[in-house]
Order: sequence, then structure tokens, then C-alpha cells
Amino acid sequence: MIPELGYISLTIALGLSILLCIYPLWGAYTNNLRLMRAAPALALGQCVFVFLSYAALVYASLTDDFTLVYVASNSSSSLPWYYKITSTWGGHEGAMLLWVVMQAGWTALVSISSKSLPWPLRARVLGVLGFLGVGFMVYTLLMSSPFESLLPYYPVEGHDLNPLLQDPGMIIHPPLLYMGYVGLSVTFSFAIAALLTGKLDNTWAKWSRPWTIAAWLFLTLGIALGSWWAYSELGWGGWWFWDPVENASLMPWLIATALLHSLAVTEKRGVFKSWTVLLAIAGFSFSLLGTFIVRSGVLVSVHAFTTDPGRGMFILGFLAIVVGGSLALYAMRASKVNSAGRYRLFSREVALWCNNILLCVATLIVMLGTLLPLVHKELGMGSISIGEPFFNEMFSYLLVPFAFILGIAPLLRWKQNKFNALQSKLALVAIISIVITGAWLYSSYDFVAPITFMAVLLAVWVFVSTLFDIVEKTTKQTSITLGLKQLTNSYWAMVSGHIGFACVVMSVALTSAYSVERDVRMHPGEQVQLNGYEYHFDGIKEIIGANYTGHAAVVSVHSEGEKVAELHAEKRRYNVGMQFMTEAAIDASLARDLYVALGEQLNDGAWALRIYHKPYIRWMWLGGLIMAFAGLLILLDKRYRGTSSAEQRQSGKIKTVPSAEVQL
Repeated sequence: MIPELGYISLTIALGLSILLCIYPLWGAYTNNLRLMRAAPALALGQCVFVFLSYAALVYASLTDDFTLVYVASNSSSSLPWYYKITSTWGGHEGAMLLWVVMQAGWTALVSISSKSLPWPLRARVLGVLGFLGVGFMVYTLLMSSPFESLLPYYPVEGHDLNPLLQDPGMIIHPPLLYMGYVGLSVTFSFAIAALLTGKLDNTWAKWSRPWTIAAWLFLTLGIALGSWWAYSELGWGGWWFWDPVENASLMPWLIATALLHSLAVTEKRGVFKSWTVLLAIAGFSFSLLGTFIVRSGVLVSVHAFTTDPGRGMFILGFLAIVVGGSLALYAMRASKVNSAGRYRLFSREVALWCNNILLCVATLIVMLGTLLPLVHKELGMGSISIGEPFFNEMFSYLLVPFAFILGIAPLLRWKQNKFNALQSKLALVAIISIVITGAWLYSSYDFVAPITFMAVLLAVWVFVSTLFDIVEKTTKQTSITLGLKQLTNSYWAMVSGHIGFACVVMSVALTSAYSVERDVRMHPGEQVQLNGYEYHFDGIKEIIGANYTGHAAVVSVHSEGEKVAELHAEKRRYNVGMQFMTEAAIDASLARDLYVALGEQLNDGAWALRIYHKPYIRWMWLGGLIMAFAGLLILLDKRYRGTSSAEQRQSGKIKTVPSAEVQL
């Protein structure tokens, strides 16, 4: 009975979403305030029924209701309760329902938080979000329903959740990514609403900027967590594989990074208006493209959820409608938009614009490398593979100008700068960066490759230039304390984002250059040396989990005669599907990771072990957290926590709606 209520609730939500798509947009077009005021109630009602639908699926999974195809395929009675909840997004149908939940949640949040917006704009934003909700709900109900029943014949036990997904990372990673993907739909809706109203001004940028920051924050956390999950779970020691599904999350993140910088320029200086709108459209478009890649089966990936061509065609059609329609509207409106601000070649505006271009080029490279094998095959030209060497080389070329500009951007002023005034500052920062990089690398390693030196130098350059800017701003005041107090949240967000990026670049460079890997065969009692550490294989012990059994290799690690860690590398066998899974053992620190993965037992009683030494790899995920903290700082800025009465009057929070504001 509960699953049926879930299906009915989702159907009711679809009806409300259809009304949300029609009433507010028609009300804005006809200047009917009554229809526009119906939008918030419809958004909240849609959200309530979607959440009821998802609650029904969670209940079915927790109670082992194997009459549902989805629960029988993705859960089992022996699965821990928290993984039973996780299983509701561990398969295609449940993941799409989670997407609908996120869409409804963001829509309801916009309806609550947009009371200071003029009704025509508010109605159009919610109407566009309603249209997007209709598309995903129709897809879920008609082609991807998790409430399909097996009655009257159903199994007494489920097939269990994929062992790869029985990991703490699975509990957090997909919801974070979906929050980011769907969050970009809010920025997209603001962009479309602004195009419909024809008012692409600074105010639109200020309204949409916090939503972009929130979506970017979730995407940053989701990507960082996914990288850590792959590193710790798969047992291969890698942190990014350039897999098509990994690329699907990276593309909207790159565009969102460009967008949040462009929104800042538009809000503060009134320039890049058309460019900002185009990035807002592109950000959500790449989210939909990622959905098509993951859900259509057009590309082979260990992360792919389905191979149903019908589902792929539906998503492709919806993608064509959303992207094609928005670009057509952009083509009609963008030519009439004029930027109010003026700037010279040597200014902060140009620096931000250049890095925007580089981020967009990086996005196109990822898209090309991801989709070209598909196009090549469909044209009958055979199969090709574009892998890690291509992406690494192309991103290496882009990193140099990007990091260089990122370092000088904080030192630049708006509108224009005189190069002579900055020449001494840049020279000092460059000298300090070279000295620090050279002293660090050549004192730590016997050999330093030029590409490694350059990458670390760029990271240090960004770090030093950021600190130089802080010192310069604080020392201009009568006291350092007063100078620090005058720095805003937005400024500290910029500092946090740049330092986080520097940490990631430094970690990638050092980990790629100085990681050491060794495959060994060892009997209990034997030892092996790697990078100054002795690994003692102490033996094998049996392990018993909630829904698995197996064995673990006990490896003690010694350095200079002292024991520094005891690692338990596991090989699990899951009871339901009889699938085997490797669980790597890691001793982590900021300077290095000691990493051991257990292989198979060999004929002579020895065991295969894979041992890694990973220098500075933790700084990669620490950098991701620092960048995400930048987004949080902006969201906590008082400018985005309320609207003054004067601004409310300016934004049109009045009883009547002037017809000039609603003309298409």
C-alpha cells in the first residue's frame, strides 16, 4: 500500500508542477497578480508530495519490501539500515527520484527566499523551475519509476546493493553532486526569467549569485568526496581516472566556477552581462548533458546506471528543448544588452575574463574527450579511446596561464592599472616564489623534473601573491587589526578559493611525480622496504561484517626502528551476491599516505600485496574543502541574508505591478 501511495504522491506532484509551469508564466505575461501569487503555494505543494513519494521508497527499502522491482534489485534483508537508505539512490530509478526531490526542494527554497523579488520576475523564475520539474517527473513516472511492482510473484530476498556502493562515500557523494547539478537550475531559471523580462541589470546578478555559489559549493564538495572515495575504495591508489561520469561532474563545475566570477563582475561593475547569462545557461546545460551521459548508456563507464536507449532518447529530447529554447531566447535578447561599466586592457575585469575563457576552453576539452569516442563510433569510423594522457597534457597547457593570471588578479584594480606601479610587486612575488619552490623541492628530492618544478612554482605563486595582497591591504590602515576587520567576507572567500586551488595544484604535482608503487608477494613474517619504510606482513585474520565475511592482511609499518602504523587491508566476500571487494588500508598524514591493498592468495601460500607511498595527497582534498569554504563565506555575507526596505521598494515589492515590467 505504501509504494502505491508513493506513486500517487508523485503523480499529484506532477499535476502541481504543471500548474506551476503554466499559471505564473501566464500571469506574468498578462499582468495577472492573482496567478503570479499562486506560484509559491504550488511550489511548496509540489515539494511536499515529492518528499512523500521519496519517503515511501525509503520505507519500502527499510522494511525489505521485495514486491518492488527496485528494492529487490538494489537491497537485501542483511544490508545495514543506513545502506538500505543509500540503496534508494544506488540504482537508476531511485537516483532519478532523488533528482526530482532535489529539484522540488530547490524550487520550494526559491519560493520561500524570493519574497523581496518583484512578482513578475519571481513568477517567471518559479515557472521555469516548474517546467524543469515537469520534465523530470514525466521521465520518472513513465520511463524510470521505482514503484514498479513484482506482484503476485516476488523474491524472498533481494539482490543486494553493489559492494562498490557499500561505502560511507556513497551516503554523501551522490546527494552532494545532485544538490550541485540541480542547484544550477536555479541560476538557469533566473537567467531565463531575466531574458523574458528584458532586465539584465546588476540587480539580477546579485539575486542569482548566492544560488550559484550554493550550487558550486555542493559540486565542489561532491567532486572532492568522489575523488577521495575512488582513492580509498577501489584499491588502485588513483584519485581521478578521467572516466566519462567523472567528466560529467567536472564540466558543470568548470562552467559554474567561471559563472560565479562573472556574476561578481556583473554585480560590481555592470559589465559582462550577456556573457554571464550565457554561462548561466551553459552551466545547467552541462548538468543535463552529464545526466544524458550517465543515464542513457551511450558511453561505457563503471559508474553508468542504465543502457536503455529509450531513456536516453527522452533525456536527449529534453536536453534539446531546454538548451535549444534557452539559446534561442538568448539570441533574441542578448544583442540589446549594453554593459554600463568601462575598463582598460590592464585591469581586474580583463584578468577575470581571461580566466573565464580558459575555464570554458577546459570544459570544451573535457567534452571533446568524453564525447568524441561516441561520435567516432556512430559515424562508422571505428572505436577510439581518449584517456588520461590526453587530458593531462591539455590541462597542463591551460594551467600555466590560468595560475599566472590567478596570481596577479588580486593585485589588480578595477577599470585600469598602470603596469609600472605593479612591476615591482610582481617581481618581488616572482622572486619569493622561485626561491621557496627551489629550496623546498631540491632539499626534499634527489631529482626534480621541469614540469614538476613549474607546477609547484605556479601553486606557490598563487599562494604568495594572495598573502602579499593581504599584507598590502592590512598595512595600509593605522593597525593590522583594523585592516583585517575591514576585509569583507567576499574578499576572504577569494583568498580561500585561491589558496585551496594552490593546494590542489601542489598536491597533484607532487603526488604524480613522487608516488611510489610496488607489487609484492609475501609470506607471513616477511618484510619489504619502500621509500624509507619497512612493511612487515604479520599474517592473515578472519573478518565478519554485517553482510560479508573475508580476511584481512595485518601489516605493521616501521620507520627508523619504530612502529608508525598497523594496517588491515581487507578482502571481503558479500554473502548475497558472493561478490569480492577490496578494502584498502591507509595510514594518512599531511605529508604522506601509506597505502596497502590485499590481492589474492598464491599457490605457495604467499599473498599478493600492493604497496603505495603517496606524498602530499591529502592536500588535494584539503584544497577542495578550502575552496568549498570560500562558497560558505560568501553565503554568510550579510548582503545575501536580507534585503533592505529601500531595495525592496526598488525591486518592486508593491501591491500593483506596472505593465512595463511584464511586457515580453
